[in-house]
Amino acid sequence: MSYIDGFVIAVPTANKEKFAAHARQLDPIFIELGAIRVIEGWGDDVPDGKLTDFRRAVQATAEETVVFSWVEWPDKATRDAGMKKMMEDPRMDPSNPANPPMPFDGKRMIFGGFEPVVEVRA
Repeated sequence: MSYIDGFVIAVPTANKEKFAAHARQLDPIFIELGAIRVIEGWGDDVPDGKLTDFRRAVQATAEETVVFSWVEWPDKATRDAGMKKMMEDPRMDPSNPANPPMPFDGKRMIFGGFEPVVEVRA
C-alpha cells in the first residue's frame, strides 16, 4: 500500500487563484521527488460541527476557505526521502525572494503522515 501526507489549510477566499497558481508551481516538486499524486481540494461543503470541525482545526475566519490536500507516495521510505529533499530544496524556502509568497498563513496549517489500513477501489 501507499503512504499519504495530509494537509488542512485556511486560505483567504480572495486568494483562490493565487493558491492554485502556488500549488501548480510547487506541487510538481512532490512528483519530482517520488510522489504518485497530489490533490488540492478547495472547500465546497465543509459544515460546522458541534464539537470540532475542519474550520476550527485551522482557525479559519469567515473570509477564509478550508483546503484539504494530500500527497500520495508509493511507500513511507520514498516519502521520508522525498520530504527530506523537499525541506532542503531552495524552491520550497519561503524566505527565498525568488519563490512566490505563500497565499495563506502556514502557521495554521495542520498536517501529518498516514499509513493506509484499508483501501477499497471501484
